[in-house]
Amino acid sequence: MLKNNFYKIFSGLLFQLSLSLYILSGLLFKKNLVIFLEYNFYTLNSSELVMVFLIDWMSIIFISIVLMISSVVVLYSSSYMGGDMNKNRFLILVIFFILSMGLMIISPNMISILLGWDGLGLISYCLVIYYQNVKSYNAGMLTVMSNRIGDIAILLAISWMLNFGSWNFIFYLDYMKSDNLMYVIWVLVIMGGITKSAQIPFSSWLPAAMAAPTPVSALVHSSTLVTAGVYLLIRFSGLMVDTVLFNFLMVLGMMTMFMAGLAANFEFDLKKIIALSTLSQWGLMMSVLGMGFESLAYFHFLSHAFFKKLLFLFPGVLIHSFKDSQDIRFMGNCLKFMPLIWTSFNISNLSLCGIPFLSGYYSKDLILEFMFMSNMGMITLFLLVFSTGLTVSYTFRLFFYSLFTDHNLMLLFNMEDNNFFMMNSMWPMLILSVVGGSVLLWMLLPEVYLIYLPSILKYLVSCAMFMGSILGGWFMFSYKFKTIKIYYLKSLFLGSMWFMPILSTKNLSLSFLGLGLTGFKVLDLGWSEYLAGKSLSWNISVIFQIGQLFQKNYFKIFLMIFVMWLIILVYMFM
Repeated sequence: MLKNNFYKIFSGLLFQLSLSLYILSGLLFKKNLVIFLEYNFYTLNSSELVMVFLIDWMSIIFISIVLMISSVVVLYSSSYMGGDMNKNRFLILVIFFILSMGLMIISPNMISILLGWDGLGLISYCLVIYYQNVKSYNAGMLTVMSNRIGDIAILLAISWMLNFGSWNFIFYLDYMKSDNLMYVIWVLVIMGGITKSAQIPFSSWLPAAMAAPTPVSALVHSSTLVTAGVYLLIRFSGLMVDTVLFNFLMVLGMMTMFMAGLAANFEFDLKKIIALSTLSQWGLMMSVLGMGFESLAYFHFLSHAFFKKLLFLFPGVLIHSFKDSQDIRFMGNCLKFMPLIWTSFNISNLSLCGIPFLSGYYSKDLILEFMFMSNMGMITLFLLVFSTGLTVSYTFRLFFYSLFTDHNLMLLFNMEDNNFFMMNSMWPMLILSVVGGSVLLWMLLPEVYLIYLPSILKYLVSCAMFMGSILGGWFMFSYKFKTIKIYYLKSLFLGSMWFMPILSTKNLSLSFLGLGLTGFKVLDLGWSEYLAGKSLSWNISVIFQIGQLFQKNYFKIFLMIFVMWLIILVYMFM
């Protein structure tokens, strides 16, 4: 009971702090204020160790939403982790994760960004391996190794920024625009961003990280950890002027969105479907950044956090109700047994699809219309529209399995939606999934944008959504013919994210691990062990024994040494 009280108290504190920071962000946005806070840790002559914090509307509203989501996750975890033996350890890990995220958000300095960045990676690894089994260990290792590539890129960017005399990049963005060094910094920052946001070819770690507890998935992998890469790219978006990396980032995001949408239509693990949905949306945000609309990307990942958070809370209740099963083929008839949970789940699903006047509509529809207005090729337009249809496809598939099918192979005795803490934690996210997008639109985009498009492009989004629902039905119908070899090969390739998990683990890591094992056997257990390990210790012990023999006060030894020195001296002077 005391541990549950800790969860409730901390959840209430986070919620109050979130509301206060949201009001502060509105004031900063209205007055267009940017505040720099400096704390001098140490001064020696002219050398200073200074910590700088950037307080503006962009960082404060992001921290506010992170704290809001964290408060809901903590309240949800008080019930979800009720039977866990280490509830305090889980709460401490969540607290450190929030602190690391806050440090990364308000830092205009590459060193402090690295501290928050590595803190996110370390705490994420600890949370992914929380259940301490082989699957969790493998998923955690894949997660941390994939993110280490981005960490190395940030370290290289830190070393390269020595050319500017300071690591406070926010002061040098205008200077770096006119310098050839900007390409190096920008390439390294993009490398860090695409690894943390799980873009191709680093996409395999995000579905694998679903081995973590469901509250961790809701906090880490929906609205905080994977946003770190996009947020860093938005901060450095001032460098994206007349660079060829525009098109690279746009194509990379489109391919990630397309790949994740296809994989979600062949996946049956509920949490992995939602993880692939998250990956698809981050691909869309990367594409928007590649188009140069960083404000729209920021708007979308704020509104996306609301309904995706609710979408991640839903599987936790289902997993409890369906006796720890995550296969959607065993789930069905949820409306009869859990009407409130099912309603919340489908509101978040409809918001993800961009149904008008829900939270996701205000950002997603605006992004698509802006991208239709931009100068894009036919292939890019096809990938954008088809990926939008795939979002509706896997949403319709999930909707069908949870509503119209009957549960299979198990008797369910605990299908209920009267869990007090789980339901209370969903209500704030349910409200924000409905009205959050419009509130953010009124706040962040107070001007009226008039978008003129041909009627064929205006109706293209609605046609894509309609065709996506038909495609989702076709995917479910074709599953009945899973014995056909063509369907098997198709689902094997598309459902496995284009073999990316295999390439990231067996074909890439296994060769290096095998090389390390060979080196260990040849060197550590081979001749080096015999010559440098065992033989060296034996030779040293013999030398010490001889030295101890000389130190004994034997007259014959001293006489022998004296005669030897006389012979040497006579030989030298002859």
